[in-house]
Amino acid sequence: METGRSIETEKISLTSFLNFSEMTDNKNFDVIIVGGSYAGLSAAMALGRALRSVLIIDSDQPCNRKTPHSHNFITQDGEKPKVIAERAKKEVLQYDTVNFLSDSTVSVSKTEKGFEVSTQSGKLFTTKKLVFATGLKDTMLNIEGFAECWGITVLHCPYCHGYEVKDQKTGIFANGYGAFHMARLIHNWTKDLTIFTNGKSELTQEQTDEIKRHDISIVEKKITSLNHKNGVVEEIIFSDNSTFPLEVIYSRPPFEQHCKIPELLGCELTEQGLIQVDLFQKTTVDNIYACGDNTNPLRSVSYAVSTGNNTGVFINNAMVEEDFLK
Repeated sequence: METGRSIETEKISLTSFLNFSEMTDNKNFDVIIVGGSYAGLSAAMALGRALRSVLIIDSDQPCNRKTPHSHNFITQDGEKPKVIAERAKKEVLQYDTVNFLSDSTVSVSKTEKGFEVSTQSGKLFTTKKLVFATGLKDTMLNIEGFAECWGITVLHCPYCHGYEVKDQKTGIFANGYGAFHMARLIHNWTKDLTIFTNGKSELTQEQTDEIKRHDISIVEKKITSLNHKNGVVEEIIFSDNSTFPLEVIYSRPPFEQHCKIPELLGCELTEQGLIQVDLFQKTTVDNIYACGDNTNPLRSVSYAVSTGNNTGVFINNAMVEEDFLK
């Protein structure tokens, strides 16, 4: 939930969105959103339209910052992720109760009325409700060239990128059931498919037979590096110095929460390491919500926008009810 590009005709730096004035603006907000990418901005728009005072704090480290194009998001299909984010910031900040601060959140503490939020630059804010839209951080495999190709020709999701690389010579970096699952899925986009287990295969005999029945090869050699040009993979290099030509690779490396603060506040994680939320995007800690990639394995821009919007609506509904009970 997760990764640059520049535009000449519509280039707007993050600092141009910094409409928070330390000297004049209130330091108390209805809602503080930690993370200002798609989910956080979407939540902020819903809250701004509900007349809530909102502060977005963002460090500009989205997980898809290396990805050249975003797909499966209607009206924005094929657009650069950074362009989508910049347009979103411009639209969100048209609502005068929404503020954007380019900074990093370093700590959050509970108070009688909500939370106190500290930033890396030394700023201090208070809020009634807190949203974590902080995404996930992928752990790159210990293969030379892997990180350089990540998001360009080493991909995590065929729904996001499969159409653009359909029918190409494709590899899967996985083992065991993960390899079996990915082979079945990606076989829909290309039949020129090879599984690389990077060591002894952990596939069951039944899985192996099924994979080979579909003419998918399994290579168990140890991988040392990827030969590439500017992130465009050309071949795999194995520990025995042999090579295998490829045009695209699918891999789902381990991930962790990009921000550890929710855990420190007591928010429970799922077995997958995602922030546990209910149907209203509430975490297991009162008045803390989460949305986007950090809550669900369906990592896409459209999903992040959807959960962000829902979060903003749910928070406003909760605050309306609380106001009526006063």
